[in-house]
Amino acid sequence: MSDEVWYQDGLQFSCSQCGNCCTGTPGYVWVTDKEVEAIAEYLDKPVGEIRLLYTRPARGIVSLREYANGDCIFFDGEKRGCQIYPVRPAQCQTWPFWRVNIDTPEKWEETKRVCPGAGQGEFVSLESIEKQLDRTHL
Repeated sequence: MSDEVWYQDGLQFSCSQCGNCCTGTPGYVWVTDKEVEAIAEYLDKPVGEIRLLYTRPARGIVSLREYANGDCIFFDGEKRGCQIYPVRPAQCQTWPFWRVNIDTPEKWEETKRVCPGAGQGEFVSLESIEKQLDRTHL
């Protein structure tokens, strides 16, 4: 049995900054204490305020809040962009290279249908993809 994955030669991805990964279906954006602190520093707000207004407990850990329509609390709908992009959580930084999105060629095709940057641009190497997979457990 081979240890090779179907994307052994890498996958194409170039972020189009469409905001699709930040909007739509409700879900979770997991954040660590360190990430919450980075957000607070970036926004020049107290950590407690960030925790109270922008996070919520979920499944025994912490997630960013979202609006009723599923949009991330930090998504700016007018500008179609992230308000904390330089300090966005690892989960956001590693999109679309989550196991759920790349486990099979069929899953990657599904991802390409919702993410205009998936399947576009330069190839991301297997090594880079594996590093991103190690940063998140999605």
